[in-house]
Amino acid sequence: MQQSRPVDATAVEALLTAAVAAPSIHNTQPWRFGLDAATGTVEVRADRRRILPLADPHARAQYLSVGAAVLNLRVAAAHGGWDPVVRLLPDPHQPDLLATVLLSDPIAGVPSGLASLHEAVGRRHTSRMPFTGRPVPDGIVAEMVGAARAEGAHLDVPDIPGTRRLLRLTGAGEARNRAHPGRTAESRAWVTAPGTDTPYGVPLAAVGPRDSGGRMPMRDFTGPLPPGLVPPALRFERHAQVALLWTPRDRREDWLRAGQAMERTLLVATAHGLRTSILHQAMEWPDLRAAVAGTRRRRSPHLLIRFGYGPEGGRTPRASLTPRARPVAD
Repeated sequence: MQQSRPVDATAVEALLTAAVAAPSIHNTQPWRFGLDAATGTVEVRADRRRILPLADPHARAQYLSVGAAVLNLRVAAAHGGWDPVVRLLPDPHQPDLLATVLLSDPIAGVPSGLASLHEAVGRRHTSRMPFTGRPVPDGIVAEMVGAARAEGAHLDVPDIPGTRRLLRLTGAGEARNRAHPGRTAESRAWVTAPGTDTPYGVPLAAVGPRDSGGRMPMRDFTGPLPPGLVPPALRFERHAQVALLWTPRDRREDWLRAGQAMERTLLVATAHGLRTSILHQAMEWPDLRAAVAGTRRRRSPHLLIRFGYGPEGGRTPRASLTPRARPVAD
């Protein structure tokens, strides 16, 4: 398939606006984009300046973040009338080139399921607030599971004992992070105070409260802040609804697929009026990540998605990006 319709400035802006709306760990936005206008190919690269050396030493979470941006790019392309053809890790001699997206003409009569998610791209954002605890209907959960499967990943929704086990492991990871001065400083460095002029990081208003009941292990971004700046603790939902995202293998391309699966799942949830947040702390410690996987063979876990009904929570900013003409230089 070849691209025949030119990609003008308006189309580029729409594509990149959607791409950068993707979630990323600590809102690092660790991506860069380039455009080969002659072929209609968008190049997606990792930005190594935005890695977290302690929380993400192998860049797995960075790949998840970039994968989410690729999914949003595909959604915007489908909405714009293209058939986005993705190649992951297309050039072994360019390790930072994580994906290319060819904007080809669609096959006549074949609808794109991605285009229907376009409206949710702008509405999706992380809510670190308490949810109501109202159960999500099975039909919606099944759509979320199907969204992950469509991207080559799996989404397991555990029962109550399984949920408690996963939250305990997440809590153990959070406790270790809080006790580790380096990791605490690393997270705190990505919190932005009111009035700070930066498009990266998590604004203090979006950090969210702690659970006064101690059941929900939300990430503590604030560290040793003065009492007046720490959000007050609130009571979270008693019975959380979570889903474990995993892939059968644990290669770099699997991380990118998992990132696309994560974002497609989040968009489906958003389209149904759900709020979501990511619990990643257990994945940042090899022994806890292995414990999350359990005894099941060939299961590489990547994150927990907490989902339910509740308030929006604070939004995080995004950098305004303009793609570089090919070649994309470091």
